[in-house]
Amino acid sequence: MSTVHKSRLKSVATKIPTPFRQNRAICNQGALRCEDKAGSFSAEFALAIPPLSPLGLLMKIYLADQTVEELEAGATGVELAKKVKNRVQGPAIGLRLNGELKDLKTPLKEGDQAMPIGFEDEGGKELFWHSSAHLLAQAVLRLFPEAKPTIGPAIEHGFYYDFADLSLCEEDLARIEEEAIKIVGERPEPTRIEYQAKADALKVFGENPYKVEMIENLEEGLSAYSQGDFTDLCRGPHLPHMGLIQGFKILKTSGAYWRADATRGQLTRIYGISYPDKKQLKAYLNFLEEAEKRDHRKLGKKLGLFSFHVEGAGMPFFHPKGMIVWDELMSYWEECHKKAGYHKIKTPVMLSQELWERSGHWDYYRENMYTSVIEEKHFAIKPMNCPGAMLFYNEGQYSYKQLPLRIGEIGNVHRHEMSGALSGLFRVRSFHQDDAHIYMKPEDIESEILAVLELARQMYATFGLDYHLELSTRPEKSIGTDQDWDRATKGLVGALERGGHPYKLNEGDGAFYGPKIDIHIKDAIGRTWQCGTIQLDMFLPERFDLSYINPAGEKQRPVMIHRVIYGSIERFFGILVEHYTGKFPLWLSPEQVRVIAISDEHKAYAQALVDQFKKAGIRASGDLESESVNKKVRQAQLDQVNYILVVGDQEVAAKTATVRAGNNVLGAFPLEQIINSLQTEIQDRSERRDRV
Repeated sequence: MSTVHKSRLKSVATKIPTPFRQNRAICNQGALRCEDKAGSFSAEFALAIPPLSPLGLLMKIYLADQTVEELEAGATGVELAKKVKNRVQGPAIGLRLNGELKDLKTPLKEGDQAMPIGFEDEGGKELFWHSSAHLLAQAVLRLFPEAKPTIGPAIEHGFYYDFADLSLCEEDLARIEEEAIKIVGERPEPTRIEYQAKADALKVFGENPYKVEMIENLEEGLSAYSQGDFTDLCRGPHLPHMGLIQGFKILKTSGAYWRADATRGQLTRIYGISYPDKKQLKAYLNFLEEAEKRDHRKLGKKLGLFSFHVEGAGMPFFHPKGMIVWDELMSYWEECHKKAGYHKIKTPVMLSQELWERSGHWDYYRENMYTSVIEEKHFAIKPMNCPGAMLFYNEGQYSYKQLPLRIGEIGNVHRHEMSGALSGLFRVRSFHQDDAHIYMKPEDIESEILAVLELARQMYATFGLDYHLELSTRPEKSIGTDQDWDRATKGLVGALERGGHPYKLNEGDGAFYGPKIDIHIKDAIGRTWQCGTIQLDMFLPERFDLSYINPAGEKQRPVMIHRVIYGSIERFFGILVEHYTGKFPLWLSPEQVRVIAISDEHKAYAQALVDQFKKAGIRASGDLESESVNKKVRQAQLDQVNYILVVGDQEVAAKTATVRAGNNVLGAFPLEQIINSLQTEIQDRSERRDRV
């Protein structure tokens, strides 16, 4: 018998209940039958193990890199992983088989395209974290057997699991984590169970109404996974064994609703993170600590930038210091767009129901819109700026010679978000978008996309933000002809390739009305945020009957681009707060200079310096209080002032000021030199300079 056959029989036999693990095991048509000591067959177990192939035969398996491996017939992904272990990042945890993610123990057959995957490979983290959610649920049920598990998906960073009939205190989380780590030591192996009928699954999960609802609503593919004393309804795939989870941490708990429906039962959600290596877990927890220091909600309050109030949930209040940053962002936006040939407009915040019906929002977005009735006529506060921009375009008659026409608007929009989804400036109900709509001829697509990409590059570079691009193409449900989509997609691809821009392709992930390029920026600690987008629209120009006069004197439909750079300006503001940890570059900073007088004798000189800075257009203040210099310097540092100027006897006598930038003492300089240096730094919009 080959090693493949022996190892498979051995692993299957361990899943047979103990009384039947006797002398012999015989594989017969996918079932395992066991004899007792007397030699009579006592039981047969259907374990979804396919019949073993004839001994000695080899089969060819095609790998992702187009190489071929030969394995014994009947081999699984486990045997393939052993042969190609040097080509997998870390331990193999799953199998990409003919384009689908499968359990590593899945049998292979002649001609399969297969490649074992590790944690860092595509789909690896999702598989690892979903398996970890099962581990979490197993630990919870051991400690709280009355709890009812519902769902436990992998998310962007880690996983969560929702439970009914579970109430926890802080100490319970530590107990659950300890139990989960104990289970890891037991190394249980998830085993797939496939149900032929819903009735079979209902016998197992019938006491859990949430699982019953899931089973009854499931159309096909009814399966579960069992690991030790825990079985859960699940599509899979899963880890070969739970011992691969070497780093496991419960992060927090919160409330949730079943199916995100506030009218249904409230659940307890437990969030966690896990890694195949404890060092990776430690690095992630350090990252969370750094992110916590940068939390824009805390920094915004501490630095007096903005606030939130229950009287306007999800609608931020910007304070004087915050408005300085806001105005600088807007000034920079207008400067860049004016140079790029954009014209600025302003459209009403509230528009009639008829307009929103025409744009399609009334039918598909009404539940997210704030509406009102005035003189028996329905109105809605705009959730986006596009329909107003369509009305503007139709006010004129355009020749092909006047295109492309670039129209920008900083529009205040409102969208109703569930209260539980609100999150500082990142998820709000009232926000501003730096929308622009570009109306153009079909042959302009590539050049205009290139121009937008260059504008985005220029603006993000000013903030020290790297980014990557993602191209999303035609979804299954869409409008427009094949010719329209082909032309639009080729225009985007052509611009990306002509500009030498690397991009990730998201097949079928475009909007129903056109393909798009999303811009994902990366902040100082490596987090990515989708901010900018460039979207071709073949829907609204048709709906609003937009046209221009072509060279033949005939009306022709323009191609239209929606695009934003900042995106939601509130959200971009919050990203910058965290990116800079509250210390903005000089040109954005609410307080650029603070002059500190060492004693009362120096107050007049300090105030004179403040006045001269203000006259030169530099935002300055003076600390003339009777406190120690060290205390005043420390306060200025906490307030994230860019430059701290200290003046005493020597500075007064020499008509200078001693300049500090953070903890660095730069030295004593004449006032004129300081002013000239700071004006240059502001004008250049340097990300960081900290020198005179």
